[in-house]
Amino acid sequence: MYLSPRTPGMYRASERVDNAVWIDRLDEACASLDLDEEALSTATDLFLSRAPDDDRGKRVTAAGSLYAAALIRGQERSQSAVADAMDVSRLSVQKRWKPILEDAGFTPPTW
Repeated sequence: MYLSPRTPGMYRASERVDNAVWIDRLDEACASLDLDEEALSTATDLFLSRAPDDDRGKRVTAAGSLYAAALIRGQERSQSAVADAMDVSRLSVQKRWKPILEDAGFTPPTW
């Protein structure tokens, strides 16, 4: 798989505080999926770089960010497993992960 970064997303430090609940959910999902701290850190950065205002949007953005982070860190998990861990549909993960990778400056795999 080929993933090449361009430029990481940026976010304000206050975004961490405003989204603490979602960062905690990412942490719990990483633990349940047996993903390491690097995957959690990457998922958190991806999420905070594009976190929407509404909670429903945050839930699916967090799930897509987690799936994308697992790919970036070479710890791939199935879309279904990530969806279950984040309590969203697999379709939500499927629709979100590629745009998240692209927005972060990565070239998504073509499989």
